[in-house]
Amino acid sequence: MNVRWSKMLECGMLERDRRALRRRSNILIKQLVVDELLIQSLQADDILTESMAESIMAEQTSQKRSWRLLLFLPKRGPRAFSSFCSALRETEQQHLYDLLTQSPEKDGKDTPVEIIQPEEEPEGNTGRLVMPTTEKKRERCVDYSLPLPTQEEIAAKRARTHESMEFSLDADSPINTPVLPCTPDFYLSHCHQSYKMNSSPRGLALVISNVTFDPCAAPDLDPRKGGEVDDEVLRKVFTELDYLVTVHRDLTAQGMRSCIENFCRRPDHRTVDSCVVCLLSHGVDGAIYGTDGQLLQLDWVFKSFDNAHCPLLQNKPKIFFIQACRGEEMDCGVEQIDGPARTCSPCCEQLDAGREGQGDAHSRQRGDMGRPRIKLPQRSDMICGFASLKGTAAMRNTKRGSWFIQELNTTLRLQARDTHLADIMVQVNRRIKEREGYAPGTAHHRCKEMSEFTSSLCKDLYLFPKYQPQY
Repeated sequence: MNVRWSKMLECGMLERDRRALRRRSNILIKQLVVDELLIQSLQADDILTESMAESIMAEQTSQKRSWRLLLFLPKRGPRAFSSFCSALRETEQQHLYDLLTQSPEKDGKDTPVEIIQPEEEPEGNTGRLVMPTTEKKRERCVDYSLPLPTQEEIAAKRARTHESMEFSLDADSPINTPVLPCTPDFYLSHCHQSYKMNSSPRGLALVISNVTFDPCAAPDLDPRKGGEVDDEVLRKVFTELDYLVTVHRDLTAQGMRSCIENFCRRPDHRTVDSCVVCLLSHGVDGAIYGTDGQLLQLDWVFKSFDNAHCPLLQNKPKIFFIQACRGEEMDCGVEQIDGPARTCSPCCEQLDAGREGQGDAHSRQRGDMGRPRIKLPQRSDMICGFASLKGTAAMRNTKRGSWFIQELNTTLRLQARDTHLADIMVQVNRRIKEREGYAPGTAHHRCKEMSEFTSSLCKDLYLFPKYQPQY
């Protein structure tokens, strides 16, 4: 750190910015999500040192992290406030950014409020923030229409015991802001070149979530703590996206098979425009576990929804999300090399020589023999998001749920109104790529995960949330 910046730090934060933090301290302590991305942003601006970042992230609850950060910020120079506001926007906490930058005259709340230090939790109140009686009264004035993050405890870190186990780590909290609505103008300008998506409901959604496994039949499969958070997150977000959601928990392999077969045969598929299937369990590459330790092959799942086996969904998008490990390898990450990205592979494409010409000749020879029925490929119009790459493990937080479902939930809520699903999955990949595990002293510290998706979609797939055409 240079001498000039060191002297600026000695001056501390500007008084008006200090007052803004004090004025909003109660809301910030309750609602601020202090995650790795926010801390890294402040470190990049030289607002926080490495030791400060570690002391913040070592706190056992979300509110204690927020409290410690708010103690550091006023002492970190005149740029600390603006850097903090920028970090709020980068981590999609726009509502807190708006509160901090709102003028006191606008809401008449200029009374300074001292930051309340969290007290030690009495036995039996683990994970709760205990406030003095006067603070509890003042807490009632908070605007509860804003999303309140669930409080968290640092989960115990375990060694991996089975190749199908997801690593359980602390991570960010899922965002719970309402799904943002599509505008009529956007729908009208995009509906003609995309999949038809205006039925109400948009489609049927099936969520199978295996959390607890039979200790006798599957002794190596640990309970997926946090899995119940994932299936509830999915139920809520797809309900808001106007899907009829059915959740099944803790099924054997045969139970999953029967559930999927029954779902494929539902006559309701005829009148809706799409379907969603979410499978959450332990897994290996190409298969997921039932609670009895038996495997269900994913290729069988996809085949059940193809054009031959599920004709009511022909030409309609079929959406799959698989939250499961695809192997035992833990992604420890690599150090990024500074400088521009390098590309060394040529952009080549091997042409399917002569195929189009042969087809045209065949159609000319057919003459007036009549137009045959249009044929479809065996499998098409599908998109599937995987939590991890082939051969690698997935990450799950015992309090917040899995990384992949968290980021999928966040991105759908914020971006589905004007972004097609393939681009949403690219954004999920980007968000997963930026995440790191925080478990100092264990092999999981700074571990990584990389999601991916496959697609045979033939058009853009917009969900057009909360829009209903007027006939």
